[in-house]
Amino acid sequence: MGDRKVVLITGCAKGGIGYEYCKTFAEQRCLVFATDISSRIHELSGLPTENVESLELYVTSDESVKSAIAAVVKKCGKIDLLVNNAGIGSTGPLAELPLEIVRKTCEVNTMGQLRMAQHVVPFMASKRCGRIVNIGSVVGKVPTPWAGSYCSSKAAVHAMSDTLRVELKPFGIDVILVIPGAIRSNLGEANVERLKGYECNLHKEFKDDIVERAKASQTGKATDATIFARHVVSKVLSPKPPKQIVFGHMTCLFALLSWSPLWVRDRFFSNRFDLNKKSKL
Repeated sequence: MGDRKVVLITGCAKGGIGYEYCKTFAEQRCLVFATDISSRIHELSGLPTENVESLELYVTSDESVKSAIAAVVKKCGKIDLLVNNAGIGSTGPLAELPLEIVRKTCEVNTMGQLRMAQHVVPFMASKRCGRIVNIGSVVGKVPTPWAGSYCSSKAAVHAMSDTLRVELKPFGIDVILVIPGAIRSNLGEANVERLKGYECNLHKEFKDDIVERAKASQTGKATDATIFARHVVSKVLSPKPPKQIVFGHMTCLFALLSWSPLWVRDRFFSNRFDLNKKSKL
């Protein structure tokens, strides 16, 4: 493979940010292994064939992760970069959200990233080099109403990334945490679709606000996914990559909120999502 970088990316179906990561890494002459679950693997067909190969991979399965990583290592002899992009949204009041939904969100968004890291680290450590890119979120630092399970899953990614960064340094492995703001993708549409799977009882009068939160990151001012991917890839491939990459619409607002007293943050979100009104119960 020479100096050509081998990049493994999870969650690469068309319409998501992973798809844009694949195209951008390929433009930089990396050999990209684009992965997704079997029902979405056909959505990778539009990626450039010269520098991109597709693989089926379930981040929730040890066997699937082990098999995919082994296939890449067998073919290329290495994995230079792992981009833990696979993730799902989760919207709804935390006190009513079915635990199976919370559990699945954690299994994909949090455990999926750790599972990938645990399986790829031995190969990177043997080469004394490698980069693991974990995808967090601004809501991992500042959680919002109606998305508690998603925010929690991303907060855990932040904590794991900070730990892994220090623990893997002796092996020459860099861990980079990406903290996106509002990035235009199919996430909002998928969130709204998932809301149809259950009914709120206690919070039914807030239904419209919950739906609005599901689509909140997909406003007209959301950062274009291509622009976001190019920014992240340029930083990740730099000789000395940053520990964190914070980029996208609303990152400045969330940075301000993260430094604000809790009463300021609570008032902001209560006003934003109409939580100042008294329940009719």
